[in-house]
Amino acid sequence: MIARQIIRNVMTSAVRAAHHQSGGIPGSNLPFSITNRYKLTAYFILFFGSGFALPFIAVRYQMLK
Repeated sequence: MIARQIIRNVMTSAVRAAHHQSGGIPGSNLPFSITNRYKLTAYFILFFGSGFALPFIAVRYQMLK
């Protein structure tokens, strides 16, 4: 009986804590802002461009070595 009460208290406090996030707003849970289109484009180019260029840079480094 006491275990049920403890579990209920923990679960209700967890549910209340989860509602403090800004839910329902698109992009509110992302680690970067999506409001500035040009800054977002630059971030995407840097992120994907660095991943695409890395193998070519590694091969060039090995060939020059």
